[in-house]
Amino acid sequence: MAKYFDVHPVDPQPRRIAQAVQILLDGGLIAYPTDSGFALGCSLDNPDGRSRILRIRGLDDRHHFTLVCADFAQLGQFAQLDNAVFRAVKSHTPGPYTFIVPATKDVPRRLVHPKKRTVGVRIPDHPVVRSLLQALGEPILSSTLLMPGDEEPMTDGWAVKERLDHVVDAVIDSGECGTEPTTVVDFSEGYAEVVRVGAGDPTDFES
Repeated sequence: MAKYFDVHPVDPQPRRIAQAVQILLDGGLIAYPTDSGFALGCSLDNPDGRSRILRIRGLDDRHHFTLVCADFAQLGQFAQLDNAVFRAVKSHTPGPYTFIVPATKDVPRRLVHPKKRTVGVRIPDHPVVRSLLQALGEPILSSTLLMPGDEEPMTDGWAVKERLDHVVDAVIDSGECGTEPTTVVDFSEGYAEVVRVGAGDPTDFES
């Protein structure tokens, strides 16, 4: 049965955040709110957590996971960005965007796209996520909580708890969160390609 953490949406209680972070450090899988719906997340060095996310979402190994980062300095540790991409990404973060970029050597091999050597990165604009990332001290390996057969990500914490009670270790609920998935922009070929239009305005990335 998943632990349920009811946290304040603007000023999350440090004790509850610390409990959730400890679950991540102990190898657990959490469902947590972002500015674009709920996400599933685990620590970077948790291969079992990655496999659990794939099973829950009904995905295969080609799925592009996202490293959810606290800030641009952390993002830069895992993403190779030339000057033009750096400016484009920085001007749209934090926010509801995911960027697919070449990965640095600091990204564990199993988290990199096997052919493209790329990784998804994002900096969400949500107080609960920021608190989690600051307490954890590293990115969270994440995937949008979009269940097989659903057209939209889950957005209600208690509904997440009821549906995933026996397949995740914790659910963090802060009330209202985003209702659209992120806009995904692929920079893997050196130019911007919008591969999914979501909550973020894609205009600046469309040629």
